[in-house]
Amino acid sequence: MPGVHAFDVLGDPVRRRILELLADGERSSGAVCAVIQQEFGISQPAVSQHLRVLRDAGFATVRPEGARRLYAVNTTPLQDVDAWLDRFRRFWAPPLAALSTELARGRRERRLADRDNEAKDRDNDAKGQKQP
Repeated sequence: MPGVHAFDVLGDPVRRRILELLADGERSSGAVCAVIQQEFGISQPAVSQHLRVLRDAGFATVRPEGARRLYAVNTTPLQDVDAWLDRFRRFWAPPLAALSTELARGRRERRLADRDNEAKDRDNDAKGQKQP
C-alpha cells in the first residue's frame, strides 16, 4: 500500500487489536473475525477490510491452508516503527528505569518487613509456649 504511513495503519484500534491477536500466533481469518466482531461489534466484511489493509501495508502475511486463510504478523514494518521510535526512547526510558528501581526497592522493603514480622511472631509464639 504505497504512500500509507505505518502510523496511519496502526492508528486504528481495530487494526492494533488484530495485530495483538496475531502476535500470539498465526490465526485463521474466521478466528480473528470472531474476536473482533465480539469486541468491536463490526461486520465480517469490515474485519476483512482491516485484515486487507494490514496485509497490503505489510504488517500481516496470509497463507492459504485448504479453505482457510491463515494470518500472521510480519515483523519487518514493526521493526521500522521501532527504529523510528528509537530517537524518542530517551523521553521514557530513564523514568521507566527509575520506576523499576523504586518498585524493586519497595518489594525488597516489604520482604524485609515480612521477615521481621514473621521473626517477631515466632519469638512471641516461643515465649508463649515457655510460660506455664
